[in-house]
Amino acid sequence: MAKLKLTQVRSSIGQSPRHRGTLRALGLGKIGRSVEHDDSPVVAGMLRKVRHLVKIEDA
Repeated sequence: MAKLKLTQVRSSIGQSPRHRGTLRALGLGKIGRSVEHDDSPVVAGMLRKVRHLVKIEDA
């Protein structure tokens, strides 16, 4: 299964509580923090909601 590297590039300040919760569920919360996740439909749906706050790369 493909891996994705996610890096938070924008602050969650001023975002809706749902967007902040999605970032926390992805393991992010501070600008510059990176995590790796398997590419799955669940993760893809979460990324669609916060794509303006994160940078997505293939790992």
